[in-house]
Amino acid sequence: MANYAISASSISEGQTIIIRGKLGFARLTRLIDGEELVKSDERKVKNGMSPVGRPHTTATLTHAEVVFADPANPTREEQFVQERRYTSKKDPSTGLNYSIDSKGTSLPIIAIPSPKGDGTFDQDTSGKELAAGLDVSLVLRTYKPQNFSNRGVAIEQVVVNEPVRYYSGGGVSTSELASRGIVFNTPPVAVAASAAVATGEVQALPEEEDEYPLPGPVASASLPTATPAAAPVAAPAAPEETVEEKLARIEAENAALRGAASAVGENPWASTPVAPGISYQG
Repeated sequence: MANYAISASSISEGQTIIIRGKLGFARLTRLIDGEELVKSDERKVKNGMSPVGRPHTTATLTHAEVVFADPANPTREEQFVQERRYTSKKDPSTGLNYSIDSKGTSLPIIAIPSPKGDGTFDQDTSGKELAAGLDVSLVLRTYKPQNFSNRGVAIEQVVVNEPVRYYSGGGVSTSELASRGIVFNTPPVAVAASAAVATGEVQALPEEEDEYPLPGPVASASLPTATPAAAPVAAPAAPEETVEEKLARIEAENAALRGAASAVGENPWASTPVAPGISYQG
């Protein structure tokens, strides 16, 4: 462990320090939290470092230099940050590096040069991570954690000192495309499939895999055309019987019965007696 001349317990809270360099790895627009935090802390412990243990953002600068408010009289807090720069074992050519894990749930403000070109800055609200290699200045603030004697340092702002570029995730660089005549008005951003939103009509997929529609048959004059079977025709309904027709029918039935044999005996209404018995109308 390095021996520092200035301890975290000897600095004051609420002080500002600015350190400038080339941006290395950074996560500034989204917190490292949840499962990602667990994995990040596991890697730190494996490499002999202390775990962060809380949601945080992070940044590493290469060729890092503290910008003293008064170079002749650097503050204790500026010296605190200055002596915590280090040389990378993996790549000593990057000069003195400075890394910070900024704890808390607030994201740093990112300032980018105004397109007016007047030396002013605009806040970047794109939500995109900055590209590695950018010339940036980290504006740091000291604070005192609750129930802890040491002071902490957090990233308050990130000031981009050149035209902004964004992390491309290893895709094709816009400069490479520009050299071939493909120029974007604004840097393109990859869209995750889960975030894509369809704006037109979308053909519904079949529920089963083998139900995808197949090409229809090609019409041909040599192929006979099937004639559909005729639908059965329902019989016309019988016309409704009128009252007069009904009375006439009953009178005719009674007249027929008067001349028939009775099932129970002699017919008392017949003028000629009929022998008892059952008579069938042939």
